[in-house]
Amino acid sequence: MKLEKIDHICIAVKDVKKAEEAYARAFDLEAIDHYVEENEKIKVARFMIGDVAFEVMEATSPDSEVAKFIEKNGEGVFLISFKVPDVVAGLAELEQKGFPLIDHKPRRWRNSNFAFMHPKGFAGTLIELID
Repeated sequence: MKLEKIDHICIAVKDVKKAEEAYARAFDLEAIDHYVEENEKIKVARFMIGDVAFEVMEATSPDSEVAKFIEKNGEGVFLISFKVPDVVAGLAELEQKGFPLIDHKPRRWRNSNFAFMHPKGFAGTLIELID
């Protein structure tokens, strides 16, 4: 599979506003987008660093994956997203190679397809493919 680039990196935080202010102050960044994703139960502030997005995300529900991650691991790197030409083909290739998938078919967000790979297959890191 051909990875095109790192699309975005997500940091799980307890307080997205506080984290946004810290990154903005430390690195002279300005968030380019704020959104709440009801299905994923997250509130996000998104920055761009070159052509790679950097997100801080807060759980909006105690049963969200971000809340569970923070409970288990504390705040920190939650996800790395790789841009690929075709998520469906990427999923098929990874499954054929024996990697554990969370999603067997893509989800949809804005104008992109995306899918998650299980952290067990990637040294404890949640990997996302996005096209």
